[in-house]
Amino acid sequence: MEWDVSGLAGQTGLSVDTVRYYQSQGLLHPPEKRGRRAVYYDTHRERLERIRTLAARGFSLKAISALLEAGDASESDRRLLAAIERETGEARFDAEELAERAQVPRAVLAAVERAGLAEGEVGAGDGSSFTESDVRVAAGAARLLRYGFPIGRLITLAVKHDRAVRKTVDGAIELFDQSVRKPIKTSGDEDSEAGSDAVADAFRDLLPVVTALVAHHFQRVLVNRALRRLKRSGTKRELEAALEATSRNRVGVRF
Repeated sequence: MEWDVSGLAGQTGLSVDTVRYYQSQGLLHPPEKRGRRAVYYDTHRERLERIRTLAARGFSLKAISALLEAGDASESDRRLLAAIERETGEARFDAEELAERAQVPRAVLAAVERAGLAEGEVGAGDGSSFTESDVRVAAGAARLLRYGFPIGRLITLAVKHDRAVRKTVDGAIELFDQSVRKPIKTSGDEDSEAGSDAVADAFRDLLPVVTALVAHHFQRVLVNRALRRLKRSGTKRELEAALEATSRNRVGVRF
């Protein structure tokens, strides 16, 4: 089968602008040119369906590009990408569904999106997608607002935290690359079954460990600094209540 860009868009349920956007980002190979006419084939349709599936699951364009190019990657890289895909394979919701499920005003979510804190942007009018984890986080944010936390200052803190986290995450990824992936590549075992599995297994093993360590550290620092301030300015009863609450709600580090 062959189509022009409008026909291809109709086949995949995407807008013409979205098809052209994916093409401009290098995710979709160029059409065949017949004079002034651009012709698309089944290979374009299949590619767009794959992109749409990954986008619906919340992958960024950069991640989608990596997954689409996995066919040209080493076996270890393909298995690592498959492991990442499985770990992030949660149900997805759009912003309206998130607002309804988490009981958060849509205006609050819009402010969060404007601040660049909504992960999973796929661009070209497709909007953001969110997971069950995002629903729980949004519901928690709503509880903060009910206690009187100002949304503007919360977003400012969240932006600062997001920038620091992204920098730390990039360093952690580089450390994983240097410590796990490169030794396997240089050993010549990357395409063996054992070598390929080793990279993916390491990712699956380390992801919950790193997540727990980061959460534990953040909570510990938060609790200790809050208690220090409370000792200086709070009452004995407030301090005792805070100590009891923190002992009940400490993040457990389980490997």
